[in-house]
Amino acid sequence: MSITTSLNHAIHDSRPSWHNPRILTTLLLVFLGGVSTGAIVVRMGLFGLPRASANPTNMTVWKESDRTLYVENLRRELELTPDQAKEIEAALDDLVMFYQNLQTQMDDLRAQGKSRILRVLTEEQRKKFEHRLDKFRTPPR
Repeated sequence: MSITTSLNHAIHDSRPSWHNPRILTTLLLVFLGGVSTGAIVVRMGLFGLPRASANPTNMTVWKESDRTLYVENLRRELELTPDQAKEIEAALDDLVMFYQNLQTQMDDLRAQGKSRILRVLTEEQRKKFEHRLDKFRTPPR
């Protein structure tokens, strides 16, 4: 059976929708897309969940004193050679830079998502939405 014939059978499948593999596959992909999107939105805190810093320029993820202390502890505990310590230090610096870049991208994406949502809402809905965001931003007492 040729690919064209197989494709034609799949497109013109007359079985009930719950037996049609094309429809089942589409539904599965839509479901998985929704789950993935929901997980990303929750993980990123799109709706204003508190996070360490909203401004990436103020991030103090890797203070020099913490960096030095951490590398010294690794050097002592793992008995690293000076070359190993330098390579590990460079790897950690790269990792922190990568993390900071990701954080910046997530902040931008979060802001874009909020902006898109606000454009859809009426003025009254915007106020309610902002109030909802404020409740998430305020730490519990």
